[in-house]
Amino acid sequence: MKVLFISSWFPNKLEPTNGNFVQRHAEAVSLLHDVEILHAIGDFNQKEKFVFDDQVINGIRTLIIYYKNSKNPALNFLTRMKAYSLGFSRMKRPDLVHANVLHNNMLFAVYLKKKLGIPFVVTEHWTAFQEENLHTTSSSIKRIARYIAGNAGYIFPVSNNLKESLKLLGITTPMKVISNVVDTEIFTIKPKVQNQGLVHFLHVSSLIPRKRPKDIIKAVHVLHENGYRVSLEIGGDGDTESLISLINDIGAEDYIKVFGMISYQEVAEKMQNSDYFILFSENETQGCVILESYACGKPVISTKVGGAAEFIIDGLGVGIEKNNTDELYNTLEKICKDRYSFKEEAEIREFAVTGYSREAIARQFTDIYHQIVKTPVS
Repeated sequence: MKVLFISSWFPNKLEPTNGNFVQRHAEAVSLLHDVEILHAIGDFNQKEKFVFDDQVINGIRTLIIYYKNSKNPALNFLTRMKAYSLGFSRMKRPDLVHANVLHNNMLFAVYLKKKLGIPFVVTEHWTAFQEENLHTTSSSIKRIARYIAGNAGYIFPVSNNLKESLKLLGITTPMKVISNVVDTEIFTIKPKVQNQGLVHFLHVSSLIPRKRPKDIIKAVHVLHENGYRVSLEIGGDGDTESLISLINDIGAEDYIKVFGMISYQEVAEKMQNSDYFILFSENETQGCVILESYACGKPVISTKVGGAAEFIIDGLGVGIEKNNTDELYNTLEKICKDRYSFKEEAEIREFAVTGYSREAIARQFTDIYHQIVKTPVS
């Protein structure tokens, strides 16, 4: 069937990695369906009212409309809806809209349903809707989310934790947990260069404060100071300068390296050349990097937060309490001492392939698509 993906977040020239997990969902669905992508985003530096960026990315027609942004939120919303409408007029009429994130942008999906009778489903990723964050999420955001969800045919939270939180929000639309996708053709097992006795850790993220990257650096530094042969690569599309400054201050340049924004393929290469992945986040709706690490056959050390806790499984990873820097250090030290027993690389990878590959996720979405659109399964 023809499926149109729209999203509150999507990679674009202003935010190249924002919502890249939505892009990967669309690529997975395109294995079985005719997919197009439509996105609109405001640009304060743009002179023209609308700029249309229409191209084929990874085999999928992707239309991004940049509109002239202003400091007036109400005006921006109206302009964004106009941008979506103009963009939609250039797309194939879909059988189904696959919306992403219960933000007011997705009111456009409601409009298409009411005006043109096109049903829609929603994948939800937003940490704002996790139980522990609901008290800080504005009542207007919650109200809009309930309204959009009430018009949707199905909601796909990316974790059980998020599903239960959406129920607390008062959403009664049918829900099915469908995870973020892992490209198991890119994230795969490859022989790594052996450095006898050296334990190589990796962390990749947006490097925002809630990812706690500085605590990871400090833990690895203390390991080194205590005589363990360790190294760390840490980076992503965030603030690398403060990390470099910290590393210089503690004299850890020889064994802790920082990198900036890198491609999906380069992330896979770093995972393949590491021994363990570290995630020390205060909160995660799921934690795509956990599954990506597993697909490379690498165990994970992660805080047991949000959806990430669901993927910390004996033999695949080790869970620690959030904000507990002592437990982080002690866990890493036990790894250096071989106190944990992890499964073989092939078994770790099989977990990711079976449930979270592009093919697996595409089949899960398709089962629900056919329920919503009422077409026979081919």
